[in-house]
Amino acid sequence: MNVRHVAMNGSRLWVGDEAGEGTAIILMHGFPDNHHLYDRVLPFLRDRHVVTFDFLGWGESDKPAQHSYTAYAQTAELDRVISALELDRVILVAHDASGPPAIDWAIAHPERVERLVLLNTYYSTMRSLRPPEAIWLFSTPVVRRVARWSSTIFNHWLFRRMYYWQVGRFFRDQAIRDEFLPVLYEQFTRDPSAHAAFFSLNEDLRPMLRDRATRADALRTFEPPVRILFGGADPYLNANVAREFARLFPRAELHLIPSARHFVQMDEPEQVAKEITRN
Repeated sequence: MNVRHVAMNGSRLWVGDEAGEGTAIILMHGFPDNHHLYDRVLPFLRDRHVVTFDFLGWGESDKPAQHSYTAYAQTAELDRVISALELDRVILVAHDASGPPAIDWAIAHPERVERLVLLNTYYSTMRSLRPPEAIWLFSTPVVRRVARWSSTIFNHWLFRRMYYWQVGRFFRDQAIRDEFLPVLYEQFTRDPSAHAAFFSLNEDLRPMLRDRATRADALRTFEPPVRILFGGADPYLNANVAREFARLFPRAELHLIPSARHFVQMDEPEQVAKEITRN
């Protein structure tokens, strides 16, 4: 994969650009993870044009201290990557926190979206939505102040325990968990400034969900096809969330993989790749 660094407001976005056939497939991560989330999917997308990237604050991208880490900012980062690579048409694949920026960009540019693929993600307040325990802890007003203070005092020890417990629950298979959990954790803790993105996106989460709830009409008039592929064993962004998504988009296809958890692309990479590319 060819690695590029795309300028964004004085910082650099890490972008992996694999040349290949067909419309560019853009694979987006959530938090607290990075582009390695798709390492098991990439072999099944061989010969296709595939783009992966890390949002600012994550993975190999810069982590500017003064940056505003929000869903709005991530939408602009996605747009910058698409513009820098001169992509006329795209297949957007969103997981977890990349759902809002991917959907916002798609709504703004429907004529450039061949397909929108949603993997265990969210967009607005939904009755069935259940935040992971660590996200609830760091996104809930008042409670998050104590959580942040505690994480500062105990820093490495607390973050490691929280990360391994919470993110470890997102995998189905022990062997895959043992292989990839240290990789994701290492990129999260390599630079302490990465915690700023985690804290900021958590603070943005609740007001962002309320704001996107006012945009339901935009989803109901979105014409490109939407493929909703959720791990059915995810207790957080669960099967009922997937069903609610399916009712929002006029051209939605709903596919549940019963045994897959939150990291559906880690649990069932071949099936995810097939659904991404299926016409």
